[in-house]
Amino acid sequence: MCKLCAKTTSVRMAAIVLLFAWGLTLASPVALHAADKKKKQAAATQKPAEKKPQQDLSKLVWPEAPNIPRVRYTSYFAGMKFDKEADTPGKKVKQTWMDRLAGTQSQDEKFTVKNFPFQLLGPYGMAVDSKGRLYVADQKVGAIFIFNTETKETELIGNGIQAHFAMINSVVVDDDDRIFVSDGKLGKVMVFDAKHQAQDQIKGLVDPVGLAIDKENRLLYVVDTQQDQVLVYDADSLKPLRKIGTGGKKHTLSTPGDFALPTDVAVDKDGNIYVTDTLNWRVEIFDADGKFISQFGKHCDAIGCFERPKGIALDSDGHIWVVDNGLSLVQAYDRDGQLLGYVGGPGRLLGQFNDPVGIFIDQNNRMFVSEQYPWGRVQQFRYITDAEAEQLKKEKAASHQTKQAEAAKPAGTPQAAAVNPEVKK
Repeated sequence: MCKLCAKTTSVRMAAIVLLFAWGLTLASPVALHAADKKKKQAAATQKPAEKKPQQDLSKLVWPEAPNIPRVRYTSYFAGMKFDKEADTPGKKVKQTWMDRLAGTQSQDEKFTVKNFPFQLLGPYGMAVDSKGRLYVADQKVGAIFIFNTETKETELIGNGIQAHFAMINSVVVDDDDRIFVSDGKLGKVMVFDAKHQAQDQIKGLVDPVGLAIDKENRLLYVVDTQQDQVLVYDADSLKPLRKIGTGGKKHTLSTPGDFALPTDVAVDKDGNIYVTDTLNWRVEIFDADGKFISQFGKHCDAIGCFERPKGIALDSDGHIWVVDNGLSLVQAYDRDGQLLGYVGGPGRLLGQFNDPVGIFIDQNNRMFVSEQYPWGRVQQFRYITDAEAEQLKKEKAASHQTKQAEAAKPAGTPQAAAVNPEVKK
C-alpha cells in the first residue's frame, strides 16, 4: 500500500473511532434513562421488603405478666450524636501551619462533641448530678460521658483536655456537683468542680475502683481492689479517716469484715455501707463507723447465687441490687440475703446483658446498668417502688372484680343489652 493510501486509511479509521466514541457519548444519557426506567419498573413490580419485627418495649418488665411489675425498661445509651452541620468544611476552624506541621489540631477543634462523635466502649461506674444528667466512666475511651437523659445530648470530660486519665473506673457526684473519678493505673482519685475543671486529688492508692459518697455525713468511700480494703475520706477536705478490711494478704482472707478483691461499694440513707467482695462471692454490710454487721451470698452458677459480683446499688426501699458479671444478671436482695427478684439474662437484646459491670439507682428510681462487650452500652430501667406496686395490685384487683360483676349480670339487664345488641329489651 502506498504511503498516501496508508495515511488516508489511518485518518479514516481515526475518524470512525472518534465518531464511535462520540456516538457512545451522545447515546449514554438515553441509555442511562432507559436503564433507569427499567430499574424503576422492576422495583415497582417487586414486593416491598418485609420489616423485621421490633421488640415490644411495653413487655419489657420484670417479673413478667400476670405478676405485678417491679422494673420496667425505658431507654439505653451507646454514645453521642454526630453533629452533621458542625462537620461541614465551612463550619470548622482552620488549622494553623504549625498545627498541620505538628499533626495536631487547633485549640478550637480539640476534643469537641461537634467534631468528634464518641461511642461507649468500656463503660463502668455511673452517677447522676443535680440536673439529672448521667455520668459514665469509660475505661477504654478514657473519658467521662455526660448524657442528658431526655435529649441524649452529650458532653465529655476527656483525657488530655480537663485531665490526664489512664484507666478510669468509677465516678460519683456530690450535692455541689463536684465529680470524683477513680483511676486504677494512676492510683488516685481526681476531683473536678461543677464546671468540669480539675480541682484536687487523692494520691497514694494502688488500684482504686468502686466509689460511693455519703452526702449526709460527707464521707467518700474508695474501694482499693488490690489492697483488699475500703478507704474512707472526708469528702470535703479529702483527709483519710479510716480503713475497712485487712490489707496486704494478697486476696486470701475470707473472715467477716475482710475482703478478697472487693469491687464496688454503696451507701444507704442511714449511712450503712455495702461492699461486693468478688473473690469471696458475697456482699458485706458495715455501719457508718465501719463496723461489720452481716454478710450474704454463696458461690454457684444459678439465680440467687454469685459467680462474679461487681456493681452494687440500693433503691429507695432499701433493696440491694447486685450486678453479677458471670451470670449476666442484676439481682435484688433484702438485708438478710433473701432473693427478691432479678433483671436480665445473657444476650444483646434490650433488657439482656453481656458483660455487665456497673449499676446506679438515682433518687427518681431510675436504674442504670453498664455493659462492656462486644461494645459499650448503658441500659436504663425504672424501679417500681413498694408503694407503687401495692397501688398497681389494688387497681388490678378492682379491675378483676369489675369484670366478674359484669359477667355475673343477667342477660336482660340494660347494661348487658348495651354490650350485646342482640339481647331484646
